[in-house]
Amino acid sequence: MDFDFNLILVPVTLILFVVWLLDKLVFKERKSKGRGNEKAIIRWAYDFWPVLAVVLCLRSFLYEPFNIPSDSMVPTLETGDFILVNKFDYGVRLPIINKKIIDVGEPERGDVIVFRYPPQPSISYIKRVVGLPGDHIVYDHGQLIINGQKVSKTPIKFSREKDILDTPNSLYYKEKLGDHTFTMRELEGVNVASQAPFLKYVNGEKFVAQNGQYWEVNVPKGQYFAMGDNRDQSADSRFWGFVPEENLTGRAFYIWMHKEPGFHLPSFSRNGSID
Repeated sequence: MDFDFNLILVPVTLILFVVWLLDKLVFKERKSKGRGNEKAIIRWAYDFWPVLAVVLCLRSFLYEPFNIPSDSMVPTLETGDFILVNKFDYGVRLPIINKKIIDVGEPERGDVIVFRYPPQPSISYIKRVVGLPGDHIVYDHGQLIINGQKVSKTPIKFSREKDILDTPNSLYYKEKLGDHTFTMRELEGVNVASQAPFLKYVNGEKFVAQNGQYWEVNVPKGQYFAMGDNRDQSADSRFWGFVPEENLTGRAFYIWMHKEPGFHLPSFSRNGSID
């Protein structure tokens, strides 16, 4: 999720629009020479500008496709999943600069969000919202506690051949955040939080003394705390900090295709909504 297609789509659409407008108002080649006899650039402007404008509006303000390049959201999302992201839910934003121009709504706890990676905004990340602005989050030896309330976490049996082969020490749980109930994975005997520089900075010696088994954060105004569903194989807010509101792209809501890396045909067996 490291390339913004709008970086190409926006300038090409604008150039063709300018050419179309100039021909309409100044050159008038299509009108004088007839369709098919004008310069190629003018013909392209008439043929492609309306289509590109529609695509740009759809991608920028309504829905944008992304593909999943890593396992940080397993088992909810897998490498090779192609997803749709709702761009409208969190406000209408201008393409490329991501400036909000119309306020529509805000992320809810448990939403799966796509956002611009704070240390490098040209890269898009996908994680689940754990903490909202103003929340107090505590992690106590495997248990998440938000604003004094324990997050529901129930062990379940969950297996897929690929998961068993890749990570034989996987433990699966049903977790509930807000209105979302989903499956998340931890690795037995692994505590990735013990290596998290942001948590170490926030919690100091207490964090080090307990090897990352206990930590807490207060989520600032206009910021979100996000984590991957694959808890021990996810570089998320525990490592690099909060997600600013201005970095939000949208809410992931549907898997529309899956394709394994390499020479494999697309599959639609994983199609469905994202909880």
